[in-house]
Amino acid sequence: MRIFRTTTGIALEHDSRWFALADTSWDALVNRDDLYDYLTSATEYTETRPVPSDGELLPPIESQEVWAAGVTYFRSRTARMEEAKTAGGGDFYDRVYAADRPELFFKATPHRVRGHGQDVRIRSDARWNVPEPELTLAITSSGKIVGYTIGNDMSSRDIEGENPLYLPQAKVYDASCGLGPGILVANGPLDKATEIALRIGRGGTTVFAGTTTLAALKRSSEELVQYLYRDNRFPAGSLLLTGTGIVPPDDFTLASGDEVTITIEPIGTLVNRVS
Repeated sequence: MRIFRTTTGIALEHDSRWFALADTSWDALVNRDDLYDYLTSATEYTETRPVPSDGELLPPIESQEVWAAGVTYFRSRTARMEEAKTAGGGDFYDRVYAADRPELFFKATPHRVRGHGQDVRIRSDARWNVPEPELTLAITSSGKIVGYTIGNDMSSRDIEGENPLYLPQAKVYDASCGLGPGILVANGPLDKATEIALRIGRGGTTVFAGTTTLAALKRSSEELVQYLYRDNRFPAGSLLLTGTGIVPPDDFTLASGDEVTITIEPIGTLVNRVS
């Protein structure tokens, strides 16, 4: 099952049928520990609705905080070590990859998030910018993972590489996070063979493409959530990006007008234009 936040209300897709959920808010819905069972029963009495158009889709977030995990794939570890080498911070990334405690950082408030079909941004003071395609967990206030969406963690590699302490500036700014198109509500974890695919288009041509699978993710979703929720309260729940295993080569940077396409089946496809 998948749920979508739209301009005409909450839409539920189940077995290729579409339903309108009119008796709840997004915040209340995604904060239900029994979300899968609730949606299953809702299909028995809820009215059907038309398939929402791309133009109707909103980011799958209302009041939630967005956090992210870093250096959870070996490819990310290697890239971060290289970009921070001249600043003397390269070994930090090797150490956090092997450490018990993961790297977790605050990524976005709701107003900094963009949904499917909306524009994400590159920083005006950065010269080396990349998207980071990531499986994203939808987590309730109690710490239960109830769903999955797609995240685009826009990052300024030159700023973070200059000094690891600049990470908040490299990661957190207006329109720095893409999420969508909706949330897959599954009765269990995704298969390790699940593929994450990234394509970057420029002027009708693919300038970069790459794939990875969840099997390459070093840390479990439960481990990341357990650390995130230590001494932290999330009254409306949270969204957690789990890290990237796809990193373009060092001579690549995003340009205004690029189109970033991230696909994770069975969640769907998130498309953002770069402005």
